[in-house]
Amino acid sequence: MSGGSGRLEALRSAQALVHDVMAPTPLHRWPLLAERVGTTVAVKHENHTPVGAFKMRGGIVYMTRLKERDPAVTGVCAATRGNHGQSIAFAARRAGITATIVVPHGNSVEKNRAMVALGARLVEAGHDFQAAFEHARGLADTEGLHMLPSFHDDLVEGVASYGLEMFDAAPDLDTVYVPIGLGSGICGVMRARDALGLKTRVVGVVAEGAPCYALSFSQKRPVSTNSAHTIADGMACRVPVNEALREIMAGADRIVTVSDGEIAAAMRHYFSDTHNVAEGAGAAPLAALLQEGPAKAGGRVGLILSGGNIDRGVYAGVLAG
Repeated sequence: MSGGSGRLEALRSAQALVHDVMAPTPLHRWPLLAERVGTTVAVKHENHTPVGAFKMRGGIVYMTRLKERDPAVTGVCAATRGNHGQSIAFAARRAGITATIVVPHGNSVEKNRAMVALGARLVEAGHDFQAAFEHARGLADTEGLHMLPSFHDDLVEGVASYGLEMFDAAPDLDTVYVPIGLGSGICGVMRARDALGLKTRVVGVVAEGAPCYALSFSQKRPVSTNSAHTIADGMACRVPVNEALREIMAGADRIVTVSDGEIAAAMRHYFSDTHNVAEGAGAAPLAALLQEGPAKAGGRVGLILSGGNIDRGVYAGVLAG
C-alpha cells in the first residue's frame, strides 16, 4: 500500500477509536529472550488486550463504523477459531448489537466460554474454520444477520493501531515477524509501516500444517489446501483471502513456515524467558526468528505476540513437552 498523509490520517482515526476503549499494549525488550535469539528483540504484547489478543482492535473499528453506516443493524454473524469471535462479541455488545459466532466442532473450550461470557450466541458447525465460515454465511442469510468477514478494510485499519503503537515506540526496527491467519495482522503492520514512511521488512509466518499463504506467496496466485491442522488455531486457515494476498505479495519481504514443534518450543521460551503465555499463533514469530537466526533477520527485530488464549490442558502439555 502507498504511504502519504491521507493514509496515515485514516489509520490515526481508527487508532483513536481503539484507544477510546483500550490502552496501548506494551512493547518490551526481554534480556533472556535477546540472549536466546542472539539479537535485540522488541516484543509487542497483544496478549495484554482486554480479550487477550490483537483482534479486539479490528472489532472495535468495524462495529463502530457499521453502526454509523447502518444504524438499523441489530445482529451480526461471524466465523472464528476464537480471537476474532471474542473481538466481535466484545464490540457488538458495546454497540448494542447481538453477535452470533460460528466455530468448528472441537474448537478451544476456553475461547468458546469467553465468547459466551461476552454475550455471543455460539454455534458449532463444520470440521474446520472454512466449513464454519460457510455455515455462518448460510445462517446470516437465513436469519437476516449482517455477515461479518474475517478480512475487511475496517478490521485491518483497526488492527493497524498496534503497528502504529509499535513503530511510534521503535521506528528503527529492521524486521518485524507477524503471524498470518487470514491476513489482517500482517496487512495492518504493513499499512502502518507504509503510512509512516518506514523501510522495515515485514516477514509473515505460517504453520507447516496450514501453509496456504506461503504457497500462494511463492506461486504468486491464490493456493488453497485440503486441510489446516496445527497447534496454532489462529493460523489454521486453508483458503487465502484474495485482497489480503495482494497486499502481502506487494508488501511482505518473505513468508517463513514453522513446524508445530518449533511453535511449541517458542511457547515454552516465552514462558521461561518472559513469563508470558503465548498461544500458538502468538509464538510463531519467535519460532520463525529462531529458525532463521539473527543474520537472516538483520539487526533490530520486532515480534508480534498476537495472543495468549490457549486452553489450560493444551498449554500444560506444551510446557511439559
